[in-house]
Amino acid sequence: MASASGWSDLVTAVGLVLVIEGLVLALMPEILKGLVAEILAQPAHRLRLGGLFSAVVGVLIVWLVRG
Repeated sequence: MASASGWSDLVTAVGLVLVIEGLVLALMPEILKGLVAEILAQPAHRLRLGGLFSAVVGVLIVWLVRG
């Protein structure tokens, strides 16, 4: 039963990501377009560091909440 719960958590997390992304696109598309243009102007190493930082923060949040 534990693996079914894990899949349920994963699907829930993916659904929440889609809700948040959809709201951002619906509520402020012009701001998002500007942010994407800014991201495209950044060097790859800066994007990698930002992605790594985000992943680490995400893991810490999940670890703190889930124990």
